[in-house]
Order: sequence, then C-alpha cells, then structure tokens
Amino acid sequence: MSQHQDQKLDGQPDASRRKFLNTAAFAGLAGAGLSVGLSACKQEQAPAPAQNAPAAAPTAAAGAHKIEVPPGELDTYYSFSSGGHSGDVRIYGLPSGRQLKSIPVFNVDCMSGWGITNESKAIVGTRPDGRLKYITGDTHHVHPSYTDGTYDGKYIFVNDKIHSRLARIRLDTMECDKITDLPNVQGFHGTFPDKRDPVDAAVNHTTRVFCGAEFSIPLPNDGHGLDDTAAYRSLFTCVDAETMQVRWQVLIDGNCDLVATSYDGKLAATNQYNVEMGIHYPEMMAGEWDACLFFNVARIEEAVKAGKVTHIGSSKVPVVDGRKEANADPKTALTCYVPIPKNPHGVNTSPDGKYYACSGKLSPTASLISHEQVLKWFDGELKEAREAVVAEPEIGLGPLHTGFDNKGNAYTTLFLDSQIVKWNLDAAIKSFQGDKTAVPVVDRLDVHYQPGHGFTSMGETKEADGQYFISDNKFSKDRFLPVGPLHPETAQMIDISGDKMVLLADHSVTSEPHDSIVIRRDIIKTRQIYDMNDFPNAVKDPKESGLTREGNKVTIKLTSQAPAYSLPEFRVKKGDEVTIILTNHDKVEDLTHGFAIPKHDINFAVSPQETKSVTFKVDQPGVYWCYCTHFCHALHLEMRSRMIVEA
Repeated sequence: MSQHQDQKLDGQPDASRRKFLNTAAFAGLAGAGLSVGLSACKQEQAPAPAQNAPAAAPTAAAGAHKIEVPPGELDTYYSFSSGGHSGDVRIYGLPSGRQLKSIPVFNVDCMSGWGITNESKAIVGTRPDGRLKYITGDTHHVHPSYTDGTYDGKYIFVNDKIHSRLARIRLDTMECDKITDLPNVQGFHGTFPDKRDPVDAAVNHTTRVFCGAEFSIPLPNDGHGLDDTAAYRSLFTCVDAETMQVRWQVLIDGNCDLVATSYDGKLAATNQYNVEMGIHYPEMMAGEWDACLFFNVARIEEAVKAGKVTHIGSSKVPVVDGRKEANADPKTALTCYVPIPKNPHGVNTSPDGKYYACSGKLSPTASLISHEQVLKWFDGELKEAREAVVAEPEIGLGPLHTGFDNKGNAYTTLFLDSQIVKWNLDAAIKSFQGDKTAVPVVDRLDVHYQPGHGFTSMGETKEADGQYFISDNKFSKDRFLPVGPLHPETAQMIDISGDKMVLLADHSVTSEPHDSIVIRRDIIKTRQIYDMNDFPNAVKDPKESGLTREGNKVTIKLTSQAPAYSLPEFRVKKGDEVTIILTNHDKVEDLTHGFAIPKHDINFAVSPQETKSVTFKVDQPGVYWCYCTHFCHALHLEMRSRMIVEA
C-alpha cells in the first residue's frame, strides 16, 4: 500500500472506516471477495493511495456554480439515468437534482398504463395468451444518438440485462417506441451507439447500436452441451438504430462489460473480463491479464456481405468469428484484443476521439489506449496489440468509470477509496514514456460512498464543457433521513470548472441507477401535445363514440374532454372481451386524463390529443365506475362513466 494509506484527512472524521475497507478489499482479492469488507463497514474511511492525497473536501459555499434553481426558472441540463432493476429510465434536472419524470421501459407502470395498454404491450412483447412476455427488467446503460459527434436529441438507447433486450426512447415524447430481443445472448450489459458511418463519410449520425453480452452460454442454449463449459461463449451484437433489427453478431472470447465507440465510426470497443472463459470465480481470476476488445466495423460488415458467417440455432442473424485465435493476422482481423490489467471495468472515449480510458478495477491503474495505434495494429504496423496502450497511471483503489472535461483531464471513480480522482491525459502519457517530472494525478475528492458510475456534463461528446461531474454512489448510509433498511443512493454533483473539484450537492436517487448522461437543455426539443393524426385508431369526433359487437368481442370508442367522457355509460355482458379506445380531445398543454376501472386491473393516462386502448375480459356482473385518475379540472371527481356488466 502507498504511504498515504494510513494518513488521516484534515477536517475529516475517523479514518478507520476507509482503512478497514481497503484492508478488507485486498483480503477479498486473495480469497473471499470484495463483499465481505463492504457489508461490514460502519466507520469513516481513510484516504486512498495516491500521488496527491486530498484535503478536506471543498463545500458548495466555495463553488463557482449556483446549485439552487429559483422558482419559475429552468435547469441548465437534463440528466438521463438508468433505473437499474426498477426497469425504467429517470430524468433529472441539473443543477437542481429534481426528478422530472420516470420513463417506464421494461417495467409495468400503473400511472401511465405502460404494460397495460395494447400499444405498450405491442412494444414490450406478449405471450400467446396476451400477457406480457416479461414484467421485470434491469436497465444499466443509457446513451443517446449522435450527429456530427454530439447528441442530436433524437433517441436514447437503454439495455435490459436480465432478458437481453435493447430499448429505444424517443426524446421528443420521452417515451419508449421500440424494444428488440437479442438472440443467443444473456447478461446484455454495455451498449453504445456509433457516431458516424465507418465507410460513408456523408453519414455523420448514428446508424448502429452495439451491445455486449456479459454471460457466456452454450450456443445455441437449447439444452445440449450444458456441461461442456469450455464451449461456452458470448456474442457482441450490432442493432440497426432506425429499424431496431439485429444486423450481425460476433463470436468472442471473454465477458463484455461496457461498450464505447470511436468518433470516426471505425471502431467499437468493450472492456473484457474473464478472458480465461472460466465458469466459477476462481477460474475467472486465474490469469494476469484481461482485455479491451476492439471491433473493426467495416471489416465485419464486409465479411457479412461476403457470406463468411454462420447462424446459431434458429436465429437468422449472421455471426462472424471474432475469437482471438481466429484473428491472429492483424491485416485480416475483425477484432483486436488489447491486453489490460486484471478485470477492467469501464471503457470511455475521450472527447477529442484520440483515446479510450479503460479502468483497472482490481488494478489501481487506468489504461489509456490510443485510437490511432489500434488502427495501426489492424494495418499490421504494430508487433503487439499491447503497444496501443500509451499510458497507465496509478490512480487509486477500485477504479471503475471515467468522464472527461474540455481541458484534457479525466475523472475516474474509485470504488474502494470512495473518491473521484482527476488525472491529466498528457501528463499520464509523458509519465508512461519515462518523464519523472510528469505527475498524472492532479486532484482527489472524497465522495459518499463507494462511487460506481461517474459522468461529466456533455462529456461523451466532442462538446464536453467541463462544468459538472456526477458521482453515482452505491451506498448513501448516513447522508439522508432514514427510510428503512433499503436506503436511497446518492448522486453527488461536483463542480469541475476550476483547478480543484468542489462538492456542490447530494441528490438522493431511488435504487438503483447504474449510469447517466448529462445533456444541455437546448439540445432536447420535446412535443408538448400529441398530434391526433399519429394514432390510427384515434376517435377523432365524439360522435364516433359508441359500442360495436362481434360475438363476444366488444369495442368501446370514447373521447375525453375535461370534465367528461363522451359516453356516460356502456353495457357489456359477462364473458365479453372488451376493448376500450380512448382519445383525449383537450388541446391544452399538461391537461392529461386518466381512465381506471375497478376490479379489472385497468388504469392508464392519455395526454392531450393522444389515443390509448386496453383489452380485457369481464367476468363478474355488476356496476363498475370508470373514473379519471389524473387531476384535470375543478370537476375532476365528477368525470366518470359507468360500465354495466350484465349476467
């Protein structure tokens, strides 16, 4: 350990907690694992090993930014955050930290009716009996579409790790419009869109989305070869950004964590752990190195076009061979495995497009990989792929994820040290080349506690602005009012505009966000009301309201306009399959209506000029009051319709 390991921060509480964490962490690497130390800790932590130990954390009073957004004023940025195993995507305003919306994606939402309405079920996917295919989801990584190297405000893509699905959210309505199942994949974790076409220079926007699979499985996973663990493999997948159809897949060694893409469109990358292809923990830790795996997109698509593919099971998706042994010749290789210290976690592209930062996790280093050097490897100009690494500074314990500012600095979360470390890319390169005067680490800041993902404002674009860093911390412990055994987590906002980082605010977030991105508000252009013509089943005139019957299938068409539905009542019979189509005829911004039916598990919202529908069976005679669940008018309570079910 560093000489700084046992020092005590000036102005900080008892340092034994940090010391305990670091000691337990190293013990875990040797045997039982990291979780032992984390679950037991109760006291404050001691500082990390570092070139520069931090002073007492500067507070918001010393910050250059105001953090309060006065009443009636708007935030400067949107922050889009994955919800984790809640299955949703959250929207926050920054710098206020106010949550503005939760976008249901892989979860069921009884407010909006997501997973209840016919329209949302068609997107999520259903079983033959009409039930949702899945009612669970695990969102980890959210990334927007690009034009000319920056966010274009069109889409955000998000993964579902549990069921290996990719979802697309329209940013004009902030609603999910497509979900795609990835074939022959489990543990779909990292995802990232491309930033331009790798071949056609005229196409300077997102056309592909890349998806990394974390879990290796038998291929196909159909019950054969269950115990032939040496044959287990993972796939890297490319999805068309517009059609959301799977374009191709690559058979690979190792397990994918995150994904990054180059600004010229030529490369996609994923940091790999378990290149040993182990099944159990000891086997996964056997080797000294893992990898950052690069994909030559143009070559892969040439191979697909030439028919140099296989197919797995019943899937029609073309699969090329990206395993290391099949790509030994750089000049024809589809993939490049750059050796990285053990169990890297996270790979992020610098705003100038020159570098990929790949954090060590179990190594106290961050590896800086040159984009130009990787391309040279593919051209046969490097002897070894490892030569693409141009810096590897020691930055602290448990480095995970990296963001960038506009001044050539990187900011990496240190999970075990509970810190953010600021390091300079040029100094790191000089130090790696042997310059003893170069000091890569320029600042450290304690966060609370155990940061996972971290991200800067506009930091994954060429327009990184160097204003804020958000540290998504996995443990909040004593930072908020107690709310029971399940704690909120902290998203701590840090001012990075000056030489020293300044902690500005603790924002509470419900469990469990994994990743976020921060977008300037001028990029996002939302619709405030819908266009009724966008809905093929819209009830455009209240006069169209009524009931039609075909056998035991009944369709009810009605409209809503505060404070009334167009049908005060309607009659159906026990055993009928009922479809209700509701169009909101109000044109006033923010005048949303709801529609709920007691005892029938129906509840959904319709925004101005929007149409939604639901289908359900009625199996109990009686009177059921359909009512508006979303406050809309002074006579909101009187906004009802009567469903009469005859025996």
